[in-house]
Amino acid sequence: MPPFRCSIDCIIFFINLQENTNLNYNEGISVSRPVIFSTMQQSVPPRYRWQLLALLFCAYFFHQADRAIFGIVLPSIKGELNLTDTQLGWSATILFLITALMVPVAGFLGDRWSKKWIITISIIFWSIATSLTGTAKGLWGIIAFRSVATSGSESFYGPASTALIAAYHQKTRAIALSIHQASLYFGIMISGFLAGWIADMFGWRSAFYLFGCCGILLGISFIFLLRDAPKTAPSAKVPQEKPLPPFEAIKRIVRIPTALLLTVGFTAIVFVNNAYLTWSPAFIKAKFDLSQTEAGGYTMLYHHLAALCGVLLGGMLADYLVPKFPRFRLLLQTTAMFLGAPMIFCFGWLPSLTLVWTATFLFGFLRGLYESNTHAAMFDVIPAQLRSTVVGLMIMTAFLIGSLSPLLLGYLSDQYPDEGLGLTYGFSILSMAWVIGGLCLLTALCFTFKKDKRG
Repeated sequence: MPPFRCSIDCIIFFINLQENTNLNYNEGISVSRPVIFSTMQQSVPPRYRWQLLALLFCAYFFHQADRAIFGIVLPSIKGELNLTDTQLGWSATILFLITALMVPVAGFLGDRWSKKWIITISIIFWSIATSLTGTAKGLWGIIAFRSVATSGSESFYGPASTALIAAYHQKTRAIALSIHQASLYFGIMISGFLAGWIADMFGWRSAFYLFGCCGILLGISFIFLLRDAPKTAPSAKVPQEKPLPPFEAIKRIVRIPTALLLTVGFTAIVFVNNAYLTWSPAFIKAKFDLSQTEAGGYTMLYHHLAALCGVLLGGMLADYLVPKFPRFRLLLQTTAMFLGAPMIFCFGWLPSLTLVWTATFLFGFLRGLYESNTHAAMFDVIPAQLRSTVVGLMIMTAFLIGSLSPLLLGYLSDQYPDEGLGLTYGFSILSMAWVIGGLCLLTALCFTFKKDKRG
């Protein structure tokens, strides 16, 4: 994600925020910065903002690819290091747990330190940790280099990178953030095939070495190519709003029932996504006797390509229909969760590979429909000065609980190893998470949204 996951509406929201809030859907939330800027004191070449976007597209590509390759080469790691599925589940759980704990720290520092150096050091550090993962001799090496070092440093990239794009793309902010978000899907899809092929041809360690070294070179280039945010001056005409103290903000948020119900729904999404990213390639490889290239590549490609389509379609539908039907976001998300739950269940039980890929695609598409309005639905019921805080709490809560799903599936796999029944049972349980999330959203749609809706 670690999860860390951006809606089109949320992207457009940046146009009006004017950098009051820095937000990264996948895993980063920053602290609100209540300063409104009016003039640029530093001129930059007009083309640089697109050069910046290209650089950060590459960085986010490796950000997501480095995270995804573990699940793709997991069968090879298990065999060589003689690890149980429960131990492998622990390594993924710790990664997502560290991500959740680092979210508020990353956001706080991202508003106060040089964004160029936060991004550059983050890339170099997580790439070194990725390379060192290839040297691991056992469970503790995997946990130290991948779960702690990699996830901890990756957490710092999100808030700083999104804020930097927003600073340079004042008139093209929506399209720029959309392009940057697209690198998430490309990173996971391409790494699925590439990491699997490298592991099949040269061993799983080579995949970590290659991706890590490429990231290190990219980070070094950022020292010379990346510029910090342009210097700005506060506008004297616009009063600055003092942010609420943290505990007062939390008290106000928990009194909004729809916000709590939306948080449960998002937690269900992250809970399933974390397990899918970790275990689906290994499950498909074992069940259908595929190579790591085929299993890792197609489980990532079909799912995330469909999710990309769902995000784009859901965002466009919401833009058109919400002005006429304010509850459309919740209706779309509720429908997506109820229709998606059977797809997750079928993923574990279908006997035909063609049917499994169909379920994978539909699951990804419905996930995309939900995620297209994750933040926008929350913003419909939350005061503007609490938006950054509520999204931070939502993502931290989701990843804290969602970190348990890889461990759960690993435990079930060890308990029921015959013919992959443990993972089959695990995906059945995951489908129930979407049912619970759908019921919470249905409750909000029918009973609480009308009262909590702002404006």
